[in-house]
Amino acid sequence: MSERWVKIWSTFFYIGYSPFAPGSMASLAGAVLAVLLHQSTVLYVLVFVAITAIGFKVGGAMEKITEKKDPGCVVIDEVSGIMIAFFLLPMTPAVIWTAYFLFRAFDMFKIYPVCKFEQLGGGLGIMMDDIIAGIYTGVIMHIAVRIVGIV
Repeated sequence: MSERWVKIWSTFFYIGYSPFAPGSMASLAGAVLAVLLHQSTVLYVLVFVAITAIGFKVGGAMEKITEKKDPGCVVIDEVSGIMIAFFLLPMTPAVIWTAYFLFRAFDMFKIYPVCKFEQLGGGLGIMMDDIIAGIYTGVIMHIAVRIVGIV
């Protein structure tokens, strides 16, 4: 993959270069993508798998390009993570905003064992902390929606 495509994908179409909270902006883009795809589980899963696979590949490549570990401009991991968080949730405004802010909190505060995954090298380390944050968010949201009845 060319350096140009590595930059396009790793920054999720240049969102990673946003001067204001690139991780939050990419999470918002991922949330919008999840809302748009939620009516087709098959398409949702296919897009998620593609973004995640690309993220594993371009994350490590972008580290080499920038010569930085987990460069801040790499935000494809936020898109992948938030898509996990939103998977099979009802797309009501309350659920969307709660899941969004919960995901951002898990991503930023690196609650154990998220912090351990971040220590892995390359694309694996870049992607896994957000994937685990997405799993945490998804589990909590499914409990809140299905058991507690929050919708």
